Amino acid sequence: MNPTEGDALQALCNGRDLVNGGVAVPFDVVYAGQSCRAFAIRFRGQVHAYLNRCAHVAMEMDWQPNRFLDDSGQWLLCATHGAMYEPASGACSGGPCRGGLVTVPLVERDGVVFWQAQYPFQPLVF
Repeated sequence: MNPTEGDALQALCNGRDLVNGGVAVPFDVVYAGQSCRAFAIRFRGQVHAYLNRCAHVAMEMDWQPNRFLDDSGQWLLCATHGAMYEPASGACSGGPCRGGLVTVPLVERDGVVFWQAQYPFQPLVF
């Protein structure tokens, strides 16, 4: 993904903070006018981010703080109902899902991971 003119890049973390199959980096966004938690992971060398909201029921998914991948490291798993999602796309792979996860656009540049604050996402302002 290439950021375009007008996209607001928000620094999220150092790229080395995201390890394949490791702990996610959480962050807050405004989505559809609501404050939401989101998370970033690294899967097969690529960074990905999603709203921390299961597509089955809008509940946070982590089974332990900032842990989303199952024991095999191959699936994002909702701790509440067991819905499984593909880490690279957020697509539902099994269990009770109603569509896929909401993707938050990321860019990794010069060892830093940025998320793109663009419609429908905005940074959470305190």
